[in-house]
Amino acid sequence: MNLTVLKLRLGMILTSLGIFLLGFALVFAVISYFYGISFAPAIIIGILSFLIALNIIQWLFGPYLINAMYKAVEVTPNDPKYGWLIDVVNEVAYYNRISPPPKVYIADVPFPNAFAYGSPIAGRRVAITLPLLKILNKEEIKAVLGHELGHLRHKDVELLMAIGLIPALIFWIGYSLMWSGMLGGGGEGRNNNAGSLWLVGIGLLAVSYIFQFFLLYLNRMREAYADVNSAETVPGGAENLQRALAKITLSVDPETIERYRRKHNNNIANMLFFAPTEVQEDIPENNVDELIEYWKREKVPWYADFFSDHPHPAKRIQLLEKLKYSH
Repeated sequence: MNLTVLKLRLGMILTSLGIFLLGFALVFAVISYFYGISFAPAIIIGILSFLIALNIIQWLFGPYLINAMYKAVEVTPNDPKYGWLIDVVNEVAYYNRISPPPKVYIADVPFPNAFAYGSPIAGRRVAITLPLLKILNKEEIKAVLGHELGHLRHKDVELLMAIGLIPALIFWIGYSLMWSGMLGGGGEGRNNNAGSLWLVGIGLLAVSYIFQFFLLYLNRMREAYADVNSAETVPGGAENLQRALAKITLSVDPETIERYRRKHNNNIANMLFFAPTEVQEDIPENNVDELIEYWKREKVPWYADFFSDHPHPAKRIQLLEKLKYSH
């Protein structure tokens, strides 16, 4: 196995375990302090049960809400304009051993995007927006789909939903303690005075916010791992995904090349989650090549994508470059 991929997998495992263990240890310690060790499991299980129920409802019916938000319409095999996408998705699904393949949707929104989603009720789905179809060729679309189906293959939605319970649990316990303090305390005992309840509650709200950065870090690794999936399963996936990334960035931010030429390091679009007012469809190939070469050499500081749920594009290009020569 490629050492880079091995380190990425190990990082995801350790980060996931760290979030779970640190979060539960903190919550158990706080609840035990205020209400006693014997009551802590029941309180934690009660709040977790409530959060899990909400998440399951959101997960089951979320695809229908996503379709409404993105104006997504299912593609049928006899569709004269987009029916070919079903064959493309089926091909990438075959590479990823996903059976049955996901249903294909076209999303009528004004930015280049593709995303995989689904639930036990809605089934697996993958959506492609109209601007993405206009700026990418078929091989580049396959590479993007290799990334998106990687999310389905790795069950990223379910994993991140489960780990997301930790900051939610910390938030709700902090919220409850804060209001208990504001209302005059949580009962008898030296630890349940209003002041300490309020302060600890506020502290837990702040901690829940900090945990969101751990989730962003984990999500960036999952996105990188989806890039790996495209490179490992789709023929030519690494190179074509590099070109797709460059084209998406240039389509939503045409001035990127000029800024790089002037050696400015302004923020640019991360893949698939940027909504410009206008998409540039005619992208010069030499600009694509130039941007990729720039990204290959760019030294990205650790904080460049700290607030993002996707890695900096240069990190993605450099990872894909390593994978091009490891298979």
